[in-house]
Amino acid sequence: MSTKFLSRLSQNYIEILEDDEYYDVAIEVVSDGKNSGRILAIIKLPNISPEIFQIILKYIYGGIISLNEQESSETLKILVAADELHLQELVDYFQKYLIENKVEWMERHFELTHKISFQCNSLLKLQKFCTDFMAKFPEKVSKSLDFTSLPEKSLVSLIKSDDLQMKEVKVWDHVLKWGLTQNKTLTSDPDSWTDDDFKIMENTLQDCLPLIRFFSLSSEEFFQKVRPYKRLLKSQLYEELLGSYLDSNIKPSDNILLPRNRNIDEIIDSKIVNLNIVSLISRWIDKIDIKSKFSYTRELYLPYEFELLLRGSKNGFSPENFHTL
Repeated sequence: MSTKFLSRLSQNYIEILEDDEYYDVAIEVVSDGKNSGRILAIIKLPNISPEIFQIILKYIYGGIISLNEQESSETLKILVAADELHLQELVDYFQKYLIENKVEWMERHFELTHKISFQCNSLLKLQKFCTDFMAKFPEKVSKSLDFTSLPEKSLVSLIKSDDLQMKEVKVWDHVLKWGLTQNKTLTSDPDSWTDDDFKIMENTLQDCLPLIRFFSLSSEEFFQKVRPYKRLLKSQLYEELLGSYLDSNIKPSDNILLPRNRNIDEIIDSKIVNLNIVSLISRWIDKIDIKSKFSYTRELYLPYEFELLLRGSKNGFSPENFHTL
């Protein structure tokens, strides 16, 4: 038979915490230049406010956290403090709490949420939440968050996503602008760059360049947006890119990144005909890349809306139904 002592033991620790008569260690969160003379050691935590630290102390002494009393912004501050103090159990708990209960608040205050999540290396779940939200709603995020201000880790996570809902040429534009922001001495005109300038930019973007789906671009996008920066790309990659637009007989290599997944409503209401098929049919209609072996690597081409004329589960599967359309 076992007896649960934790609740009573925790209460005893809380009583010790609230008793200020005997102590020999002071943890300073706001310095007032005073001490009682009895302190043997002082631990300074200048990044944590007294109010937040009091909440942390109640957790340390008694395992008590009252979330209902906290504003969401305060919850983020507690999370940052827990991360600084390496209280991983508390870090995991608060991340889960925010993601399960405060999604709307975090979306409304996305810039703050994103900034805090990527300031702390251990907030991996919150970082994933931010990356997934940016990938799903890039246009919405761009109204409150400048992509050029993203930490490199955040940018890399975002452009690595297969579900990023952004045209690849815009992804490339954002990456270039981000690189220019990191190198204030470079002009926006690559024609004026020296060999050293290209090397600087290549080093800056070394973790981003392999994640760009260059083969998804149209020939016009390649010519206008990529060709001026060809010295940033490996020569073999650039030659294969160039060949994919000029020679329909060239076979793609095995390591080409495929186009990102697109979530587009109202193109077609079908459970069989997916967007890849719609894109292929649209290319046939407009005679675009119909002979190229690289057509499957190109970004989805969706200039038309398609109307579903017959659904077997609704209209039946007989040939007569089809021929009466």
